[in-house]
Amino acid sequence: MHLVDQIKEKARKNLQTVVLPESYDERMLYAAEKITREKLAKLVILGDPAKIQAEATAKGIDLAGVELLNPADAPMLDKYVADFVELRKAKGMTPDEAIKLLTADDNLYFAGMMVRNGDAGGEVAGATGTTGNVLKAAFQTVGPAAGIKTVSSFFLMITKTPSFGENGIVLFADCAVNPNPDAQALAEIAVATAGNCKAFLDVEARVGMLSFSTKGSASHADVDKVIKAVEIAKEIKPDIQIDGELQADAALLPKVGEKKAPGSPVAGKANVLIFPDLDAGNIAYKLVERVAGAEAVGPIIQGLGKPVNDLSRGCSVDDIVNVVAITAVQAGA
Repeated sequence: MHLVDQIKEKARKNLQTVVLPESYDERMLYAAEKITREKLAKLVILGDPAKIQAEATAKGIDLAGVELLNPADAPMLDKYVADFVELRKAKGMTPDEAIKLLTADDNLYFAGMMVRNGDAGGEVAGATGTTGNVLKAAFQTVGPAAGIKTVSSFFLMITKTPSFGENGIVLFADCAVNPNPDAQALAEIAVATAGNCKAFLDVEARVGMLSFSTKGSASHADVDKVIKAVEIAKEIKPDIQIDGELQADAALLPKVGEKKAPGSPVAGKANVLIFPDLDAGNIAYKLVERVAGAEAVGPIIQGLGKPVNDLSRGCSVDDIVNVVAITAVQAGA
């Protein structure tokens, strides 16, 4: 079974509520019909219910079973305003400003407060809004996960080589968010990605912290950063299987791993690869995708207290369906 099909099956078995704030994009409505039909999640779409229903009817879209909710007259609006003011009081948030943000046309802040309060398990946005706006609203409402301050991303890389990672699947991080993470941020990215390895693949993560050096073969401040990140990751999560610094071949190939890092619990069998910066991560995933013919599923956002995922503005209806399924799995983990 293909990984995406496995993810959908996981979503069906533990049905979660996902909120879609961008009702003004017709792709969301087409996706909602498909998600509901495939029973991947319970959906809440934000906006004026009459307008949403009218557009759906005009396009022949069946939204039966989808909750349509207008933030401006939602029964939880007053609570959300009070909660948001309390949450952002150190930044000078006022009730008037909170109402303005929570009833803004993009619905991003209201969706975030739904997730924070448990009225939705996760959120999917970005078909219209920019990544910056989606993540800013999520960070101010949902907030970071416990012990984690770094919001990052990962890709599920489905390769054609079963001996790599977990039956050919390797998690790559961070490939989309943090340009130059320091040792603390790298460690937090590693811990978050390890958790998602368990959530999506049902196996314990074996985390390789990548570098141009393996176990002291080169000396440089960039290498020191990776070594420090390994130490910090073990402090955050003492039971994590992690090692570094490792070159990519030492992380993935058993014979190279044995030679370059003998006795390592990870070398030669890593199923999670953490790149030292965004240059390396972004270049690597695109090369593996284009040159090696791997399938890249993502980017999937991590490091928030609850799942919020960002779409490409060029996304297809099927992309939205898949990301909602991914978000549902994260919410149920």
